Amino acid sequence: MTAPGRADWVRPLGSTGLQVTAVTVGGAPLGSMPENFGHTLGQDDGIRLVRHVLDSPVRSIDTANGYSDGESERRIGAGIAEYGGLPADFLVMTKVDAKGRDYSGARVRTSVRESRERLGVDVLPMVFLHDPEYHDFAELSGPGGAVETLRALRAEGEVEHIGLAGGPVQEMSRYLDLGGFEVLLVHNRWTLVDRSATDVIAQAEDAGIAVVNAAIYGGGLLAKPRSGITSYMYQPAPEEILRAVAEMDRLCTEAGTDLATAALQASVRDDRISTTVVGLSSPERLDSLLASLHADLPASLFEELTDRLPARHHWVDFRST
Repeated sequence: MTAPGRADWVRPLGSTGLQVTAVTVGGAPLGSMPENFGHTLGQDDGIRLVRHVLDSPVRSIDTANGYSDGESERRIGAGIAEYGGLPADFLVMTKVDAKGRDYSGARVRTSVRESRERLGVDVLPMVFLHDPEYHDFAELSGPGGAVETLRALRAEGEVEHIGLAGGPVQEMSRYLDLGGFEVLLVHNRWTLVDRSATDVIAQAEDAGIAVVNAAIYGGGLLAKPRSGITSYMYQPAPEEILRAVAEMDRLCTEAGTDLATAALQASVRDDRISTTVVGLSSPERLDSLLASLHADLPASLFEELTDRLPARHHWVDFRST
């Protein structure tokens, strides 16, 4: 069991020299993204959440330049300012984003500048190349492109460390092969019902690259299995996935817990994962999340859950193979 106050709650972020807590707050919902999360969040409520996070045992938050057109970063920056400044032990991670179809080197520099201004920090400690899979690999990886520019910004001291954050694991593997990335963030692909990231996590581990795991609930299905949600990663879920979730939910109930708690603990317990990112939109949700980490779940439950893992051709990145 990993929980606030335990020795393994604060962890190194690979070889970067930075530290994270076992759970990192995801900043997408606090910028208000109703198209993804089904509800809006007012500016004052978002800032209040940031201040609550800064007061909590969680010591890391993850955001992106493009979340809500920069509103997530603005609210984090405003919350930090109202708090009186960023605590020395707190890490803010962000991501560079394209502007429309523009993911040029110049755009990367602008993205970093915008993030610094919104967050109110002089140097960004951890910056990810975000969602490169929606753009041309040759352009992003070529001379003067996004990858080279992000490396240059690190060398120039504008950012301290760089990482890669994206979806399709085959594409993430191509980018890791370029070298230079220090952290890999995967989402929706290392959960109780999907292990698409198996090989790319192994690739990162072999290269000494830290792994960050996000979207462990698959867009809500694993958090609220009885709510009528029938999608995984905001797409219709195969029947095999829905049956597995129902069976896992039953096993958790019999064990005296809930599927959301098991899904969180499964990621947090994995010693290859530096931190697990969970997006949330209220202080109460954060308090509930932290309380669930104290649940003493038996190892046998996780073995049973693993036994119910759907076949790989149902996983997000293997449906066409």
